[in-house]
Amino acid sequence: KIITNMALIKTNPGDSVKITLNDNHTEAGIIMPSSKEAVTIIKLSTGYNVGFENKDIKDLKLIKKAKESSKESKQSQVPKNKNLPKISILHTGGTIASKVDYKTGGVVALFEVEDLLRMVPELEKIANIKARLVSNMMSEDIRFSNYRKLTHAIKKEIREGCDGIIIGHGTDTLAITASALSFMCENLPVPVILVGSQRSSDRGSSDAAMNLISASKFISQTDFVGVGICMHEHADDDSCVILPATKTRKMHTSRRDAFKAINDSPIARISYPKGEISFLKDYNKLSERKGEVIFKEQMEDKVGLLKTHPNMFVDVFEVFRKKGYKGLVLEGTGIGQAPTNTPEHQAIYEELKNFIQEGGVVVLTSQCIYGAVHPFIYSNCRRLVEIGVIFGKDMLTETAHIKLSWLLANEADKDQVKELMQTNLRGEINEKIKYSEDFTN
Repeated sequence: KIITNMALIKTNPGDSVKITLNDNHTEAGIIMPSSKEAVTIIKLSTGYNVGFENKDIKDLKLIKKAKESSKESKQSQVPKNKNLPKISILHTGGTIASKVDYKTGGVVALFEVEDLLRMVPELEKIANIKARLVSNMMSEDIRFSNYRKLTHAIKKEIREGCDGIIIGHGTDTLAITASALSFMCENLPVPVILVGSQRSSDRGSSDAAMNLISASKFISQTDFVGVGICMHEHADDDSCVILPATKTRKMHTSRRDAFKAINDSPIARISYPKGEISFLKDYNKLSERKGEVIFKEQMEDKVGLLKTHPNMFVDVFEVFRKKGYKGLVLEGTGIGQAPTNTPEHQAIYEELKNFIQEGGVVVLTSQCIYGAVHPFIYSNCRRLVEIGVIFGKDMLTETAHIKLSWLLANEADKDQVKELMQTNLRGEINEKIKYSEDFTN
């Protein structure tokens, strides 16, 4: 049966299909959930997902319908071990929380404790696991409101006496969420570790189980408190690392060791499969914690992020002032330059000046991955300082955007916002970047 009218296609996740595009290229696979009605996503036999806009699909042949799942809803029957710590796993979606059941052809979401323990039985020997769904979405669709949801969920788990929290998250924006939570949750009494998976759990090369096991062992065996990230250290299955929440970036689209600390180092290493843990730097210890946990979950929506590039025009900059934005992170070039020096770019300089004079806050970061911006090395950098542009030191652009949004929502005094943007609050600024022959470390 070949369906040629895309408006009439009725497929469900798990259905096996063959797609023919307008250029006669064909692909076969299993229908996956899509967050956009105009896009069809299929999982290929290689395990990779590919998406096609429906307007580009000429024919779709339904090969096999997915079988109905026979799984019944049930309360958790997992026995508890009073000698083990309590770890709460909060799901937000992403690759780590789903797989394709090739026996039924259906997509299985691993949101129940039983599902997780079937996939990763080792967890049952590490901790008493509790799991719940906070949201189920693609990580590229994360909004500030989702950060607030996660903060509320973290509050709830802490109140109920958990010893640690794992947040399952899609990898594309995982590091940005970690940064946001580190600012919103101050003086945490437990570890909150974000975990993702570069390869889905139905693939032999999946990193999902190892990342979850390593995060669980780290929580159960150490006195670390605060927000961190647990992902593969290398492409091989020899170790995971705990990475700093505000200094980590996803550096590769698909490698299992895609996450790296920038201008910083990992906090700890968890060897696998032994689970031996070694700390690599100073860290926040439970015994050194003073005071109560503070949650500041508000974020200012009207903060923009703009990457500079050759051949820019002033109208791109004008948008932020005219639309009432309160802040702008400008990702400049090199050590802190922006296109504001020639007669053609004078209008951009004046527009930035006007934005700041009308109460906007502009923070400059670098498109370079490593190193820091500096306001006083070149005259063109000093010109930006003269109109009130704040140089973001070695902050990652994404972290600077999160921090500025958070500060503008929680600090009424603009001068205080500007001062705090240049102050290290959560490890986001490294004043002394050590030289390394291999600067990627």
